[in-house]
Amino acid sequence: MPAKVVVLGGGVGGTLAANLLAKELGRDGAVTVVDPTGMHHYQPGYLYLALGQTNGRWLVRDERTLLRRGVDLVVEKPTKLDPEAGVVQLERGGTIDFDYAVLATGARLVPDQVPGLLEGSYEFYSLEGAQRLREALRRFKGGRIRVGIAGIPYKCPPAPVEFVFMVEEYLRHRGIRDKSEITLLSPLNRAFTIESASKVIQPIMEQRGIELTTFFNVEEVDPSAGTVSSLEGEKTEYDLLVLVPPHRGQQLVIDSGLGDTSGWLPTDKHTLQVDGHDRIFAIGDATNLPISKSGSTAHFEAP
Repeated sequence: MPAKVVVLGGGVGGTLAANLLAKELGRDGAVTVVDPTGMHHYQPGYLYLALGQTNGRWLVRDERTLLRRGVDLVVEKPTKLDPEAGVVQLERGGTIDFDYAVLATGARLVPDQVPGLLEGSYEFYSLEGAQRLREALRRFKGGRIRVGIAGIPYKCPPAPVEFVFMVEEYLRHRGIRDKSEITLLSPLNRAFTIESASKVIQPIMEQRGIELTTFFNVEEVDPSAGTVSSLEGEKTEYDLLVLVPPHRGQQLVIDSGLGDTSGWLPTDKHTLQVDGHDRIFAIGDATNLPISKSGSTAHFEAP
């Protein structure tokens, strides 16, 4: 009997894992991808969408067009995984049996974890968020733009730095740079997680007139007052606030008893096995590994 492999999630990690497993196993395996929407989003493109450099329709493809022939796709939300029984429960009541499972469930945005964030800020970490931010930037006539991070870990650590440079150029092209103030609010003692990179980034920020506020861990947003406050006791005013929302692992992980309280999967860094489960593996953003949550990381993990 062919080994039954179920891959939960059709993002970068899940798609790569499914295709590589199908190629490697051939007729000795039956690979099934389970994804709630059946659509694959090119998430790095959200940044360009927010700044009006691309159209959203080019960032989404049918997952079936990306999977190898022979890989099955089930378009339904998985709600729970029973590692002992080898069963995945689906939202509409069905089940899928497996011999091995790959959890590529990614990360979810939880803006409600920060008071006022949902009502008072914009983000480019979702398709809808990037579209909202694009419209806000089109309406922007000048003022104070604050860009920050509302929780760690988060996907694509360079993205906030990329955004401040790109929005600075965007404002110059619109002829309103001299009417605008851009500030990066960093929770660290520098602009970026990697010190050597920060030594390059910060002088360029200074040249471009982009301000940096360090040790700013977002605590609360007050939309009516137009202020954002930090755990360190600082408060700054804004006209346009762009915050990376807090991230968590999927509820499926918590409900299945596989992850920590934030929903991240305890994962062996050498084998990618989920701790305590020989038949279950994790890939991409879903793991608790202290490495970048990004598509490039998933590319390196998949083989």
